Amino acid sequence: MPKRTEIRLSLPSKGRLAEDAVNFLAACGLHLYKPNPRQYAATVPALPGVTVLFQRPTDIVVSVRDGSVDFGITGLDVTTEYGGGNGEVLVLHEALGFGGCRLAVAVPEAWSEVTTLNDLAAYTRALGKPLRVATQFPNLAGDFLTRKGIAPISLVKSEGTLEIAPAIGYADCIVDLVASGQTLIDNRLRPLADGVVMRSEAALIANRAALRDQSEVLAVARTLLEFTEAHLRAEAHYLVVANMRGETPQAIARQIFAQHVLGGLQGPTIAPVVVREDLDANGTSDGALHWHAVQVVVRRDKLIQAIAELRAIGGSGVVVTPVTYIFEEEPARYKAMMAAVKGF
Repeated sequence: MPKRTEIRLSLPSKGRLAEDAVNFLAACGLHLYKPNPRQYAATVPALPGVTVLFQRPTDIVVSVRDGSVDFGITGLDVTTEYGGGNGEVLVLHEALGFGGCRLAVAVPEAWSEVTTLNDLAAYTRALGKPLRVATQFPNLAGDFLTRKGIAPISLVKSEGTLEIAPAIGYADCIVDLVASGQTLIDNRLRPLADGVVMRSEAALIANRAALRDQSEVLAVARTLLEFTEAHLRAEAHYLVVANMRGETPQAIARQIFAQHVLGGLQGPTIAPVVVREDLDANGTSDGALHWHAVQVVVRRDKLIQAIAELRAIGGSGVVVTPVTYIFEEEPARYKAMMAAVKGF
């Protein structure tokens, strides 16, 4: 078989995760070009040489693991379950900010005496036979239940709708992905209070050998991480601009640094504002204090406090704008990727 030359990135093929993945890449400046919506391939004009494929979330992991695909965006849950134990799959970014859910143990509502894992362990011992657990994640579920002392168990691998399994009798309880929990309620199931196997969201993964052996793949990985990190960092911040009076930029900066949330990334940007001077009858300026424009990046969750602090030190005309990207000198996850590739 001839060696392929294109670099491949796989995305989920359908559902909310698929839509969110496409929108996420677009927000990162990596828009997809797919002229025919029925095609299972697309391109990224900003990444020449990269072909985008669309697969089921579990197939993405398997394809990255065996090297037929170089990169993938899929759930951290399926990555952990199907990634293999030999390090073929490298998680480049484990928290892309969408597809959030938890893998959890859920039991029938009728089991009123079972609310914790200890209760489930006692129930299993009294059952007199293995507890039948339906799941799409036999490795994660089996390891978790064993560590929690729940034995004996019989894992029922299922690719279909798990929530109905206890009702129709082919399993006693389930280990499944939970988002809002409404589906469990609709099927009269209840998650255990301490039964979270893992928390998951969309992750960016790569084939470790391709990163190690192909400089072109490594270059794409850097671009993906650069723009992913820059977008996610920017999403958590606002740019705040205000006018302030002060003798010098340094004097204004001292006031800003004396506050709690106005430090910015490295510090504020302060520049003179050219205004129409109000002159007295003698033609002289009306004071030593001059207007300056102050720009500072603040966290979204600290915006109200930041505006209050700016006003308290004389800020006016405050303008708040979203930030599209915040690029670091070198993303921490890129450094971690390089360390992992070199150590393989």
